[in-house]
Amino acid sequence: MIEYGGKSVYGGIAVGKIHLMSKSEQQIVKYSIENGDDETERFEAAKKEAGNQLAELYDKAKKEVGEANAAIFEIHQMMLDDDDYLDSIKNIISEQHVNAEYAVGVTADNFSEMFSSMDDAYMKERAADVKDISERIIRILTGADTEKNTSDEPVIILADDLAPSETVQLDKNLVLSFVTVHGSTNSHTAILARTMNIPALIGVNIELSEELEGKMAVVDGFDGIIYIEPDEETLIKMRKRKDDETEKQKLLQELKGKENITKDGKSVLVYANIGNVKDLAYVLKNDAGGIGLFRSEFIYLENKTYPTENEQFQIYKKAAETMAGKRVIIRTLDIGADKQADYFNLDKEENPAMGLRAIRICLTRPEVFKTQLRAIYRASKYGKLAVMYPMITSLEEVKKIKAISSEVKAELDEKNIPYNNIEEGIMIETPAAVMISDMLAKEVDFFSIGTNDLSQYTMAVDRQNPKLDEFFNPHHEAVLRMIEMVCRNAHKENIWVGICGELGADLELTERFLEMGVDELSVSPSYVLPLRNKIRNLDLSK
Repeated sequence: MIEYGGKSVYGGIAVGKIHLMSKSEQQIVKYSIENGDDETERFEAAKKEAGNQLAELYDKAKKEVGEANAAIFEIHQMMLDDDDYLDSIKNIISEQHVNAEYAVGVTADNFSEMFSSMDDAYMKERAADVKDISERIIRILTGADTEKNTSDEPVIILADDLAPSETVQLDKNLVLSFVTVHGSTNSHTAILARTMNIPALIGVNIELSEELEGKMAVVDGFDGIIYIEPDEETLIKMRKRKDDETEKQKLLQELKGKENITKDGKSVLVYANIGNVKDLAYVLKNDAGGIGLFRSEFIYLENKTYPTENEQFQIYKKAAETMAGKRVIIRTLDIGADKQADYFNLDKEENPAMGLRAIRICLTRPEVFKTQLRAIYRASKYGKLAVMYPMITSLEEVKKIKAISSEVKAELDEKNIPYNNIEEGIMIETPAAVMISDMLAKEVDFFSIGTNDLSQYTMAVDRQNPKLDEFFNPHHEAVLRMIEMVCRNAHKENIWVGICGELGADLELTERFLEMGVDELSVSPSYVLPLRNKIRNLDLSK
């Protein structure tokens, strides 16, 4: 038995045979052509076919993993029509009199190298995307076999890396798990894996030898280990753990409809985080008490231009109606840093995590902000909506927000458009907001602590950089003390406080959060029932 460690993308246990998924990279033969126009025409036909394939992938992904997670294929379609990318290919064909495959390959290498050298995490990810679309075009041009990675039985897929398009095309009924040598926990593929509930590991330092094909293996997605040819003792232990996990999931279903209350009577709200109205089904399925974080930026990321007021209104209205009186908290636009929309025309920044993002964009582009607020207020008539503002660092920002909010309400009043007076809160994501939370609490209805950014800014560790994983401690005492300070200051002013970041789902911290006085925990829909189970088994009086 040999074991290899990696980083878990999604928990769970998988037991089965290994299937080596080799990259479809091929040796591109360079040859001279006589007619550049004919070769360009051949490229255009392949490009059109690639666009058709990506459209089909988008539709498939949208059905299986939701619109927000399928957006990567829209990005690929846009990259396929990028003028610089197309001009490079056509110029190489016409000026060097070479075949289209070679021109695409050279362009892919050049663009990939350019993206990889950039500091911005989002742009670095584009390097893999440009490779992916280029390989697709090359496969079409060469008529390469694209079916070689299929399997007719459930397997553990082992690969160097997986492009999002490869992940979506996997038959979920035939995939027990996937394990890759490269990749990051924030990649599109990792997000898709979590949505598809496939146990997965990345960053596993294993040599991809053909000898591994067909060998028995166990993937432990909880501890981040893959066992190759496990001994009988390990096999028995892991199968029992898998059975226990299955039984636990069955028991969790029995918690539907139960209260989130500790043995000694402490009650806490358990809400869900979503990125799109398509996720509402998961919220209801997992019996969440409301939506603690509606990431409205995905409405912008999925569009090729600014979404209109009515487009946004229809989305927020649907969320409000679907949740039928349960609170739905919409976070206003949080574009910037690792979330970019080209039509915003944001300047390249040396340090985007600390640059023009979130509320800073809203306050410097008030018309964009007002459009969103009008849509939210209008939708408030159809349910229990609330709004919260991200990346707050000062009292002045809150006062500017209030002024803009008042202007929007005055406009609606003037046109006799009905709306409800909704709760308005802010996200506590910066040490600055923590330190003045006593002042901020006097201005808003609630706080929601975004622990992802709060941890990043407190520890000065880029959470997008996998090389810094060993320096990132999500349980850092400084972060926990900040959360406690925020709770204390919130309750002095009689406002409630929630946590909507990753730490909200960390069951090791649930008891401490409740002792601090956290009123609400908002987590991914799949974590709602495990969190409820944890809460109901706590006794804070002890």
